[in-house]
Amino acid sequence: MFASLFLGFRILAAWALTLLVAGFLWSGLFSGMDRAPGWIFAMAAIALTVFALTSVASHIRRVALIADRLDSQTLANRHRRQVELPLDASTAFALLEQVIGQMPRIERMERSIGTLQLRATQRRADPYGERPPSRWNPLARLAIRHNQITARVIPGVDTSSVTLFFEPDAGAWVDLLLLDEGSNYENADAITHALSGKVAQQRREEREHAARTEAEKELSVARLNLLHAQVEPHFLYNTLANAQVLTRSDPARAEQMLGHLIQYLRSSLPGIDQSVSTLGQELERVQAYLEILRIRMGARLALQIDVPEALHGVSLPSMSLQTLVENAIKHGLEPKSGGGTVWILAREREGELTITVADDGQGIGTATSGTGIGLKNLRERLRLSCGERATLSVVSNFPSGVAATISLPLAAPIALPSPAPAMPELPHAS
Repeated sequence: MFASLFLGFRILAAWALTLLVAGFLWSGLFSGMDRAPGWIFAMAAIALTVFALTSVASHIRRVALIADRLDSQTLANRHRRQVELPLDASTAFALLEQVIGQMPRIERMERSIGTLQLRATQRRADPYGERPPSRWNPLARLAIRHNQITARVIPGVDTSSVTLFFEPDAGAWVDLLLLDEGSNYENADAITHALSGKVAQQRREEREHAARTEAEKELSVARLNLLHAQVEPHFLYNTLANAQVLTRSDPARAEQMLGHLIQYLRSSLPGIDQSVSTLGQELERVQAYLEILRIRMGARLALQIDVPEALHGVSLPSMSLQTLVENAIKHGLEPKSGGGTVWILAREREGELTITVADDGQGIGTATSGTGIGLKNLRERLRLSCGERATLSVVSNFPSGVAATISLPLAAPIALPSPAPAMPELPHAS
């Protein structure tokens, strides 16, 4: 209440001083006349006083509706806002430009990206109608027709500070005589809230994107674990079935097979909960696996490995090498009467690792063409673990057999599931 009374007193005092000066000028203008037309000046003074009172009342009433409070800050014609944005300077400036550009009745905008400054001119609207003032109403023409918005972005370390000025498009002297009916306070609140809303929306979108990314990662890990779980039982069931048969016909060979199976499991179980292994671990597992098969195939199975020691630590999907070796034996060497050889080769070139498993078995014409569930499974695991750059190709080997090659980047972003409790160590075979 005190702020409203002070504002009314200040405006009336300014108009009274203006009328006093105008009265002296009027008297001087008609000083040579016997009777100066004082009634004309009196009528003009009364009209201007009524105009001042109504403008004060209208300004106070509208500010009370907009701000829901009355004080010296809300009743002022000019306003300053300081907003801290958790954005870099260029992003904050682009957001500021977008928000101010969306304000109604913006007629002109000047921007300087180099100095991070922006100035906009807004046509002021009559809050109670859009009709232009009548040319016969000189009092209405005293109103200021434009507001000005000036903004400056100050870069910080991780945030940016935005300084905003809202004022009538006129000199400071107009504040003594004219009021803006709360239009600049309205602009200040609108832009401040819009900036806060835009930042909040951006943060929500970032959180939603992070949640989607995390969900997709968890889904990929779950799919990797499922695919990995589909690989192991196939070999274990076959080995145990063969050992069961050998216990009746050849107990010594059965015991030998079970010993190699324990060795295989010892190398496999520590990482059975993971979808990622290393090339060295895969080779150790494959060699244990082949020792088991040698008991069944004997001299019909030969193995040649050419993998540089420097590549043993390279990561790749678990069981990927064994999947290719299993395919080579099952579809290439076992059906062949004389058996054959499995070659495992690895090379690094220009940041890419290639691993080839080849055999001289029956070949693609009489065996699988690489469209079985095992290779489909492996292709999917490669894609989930290493991205689209990882590939698996299956071609004919010369002069017979099949060559399957995995190509993947050395720095592939392998997806890892959450670790499970460590498995107890298996006892050595007696």
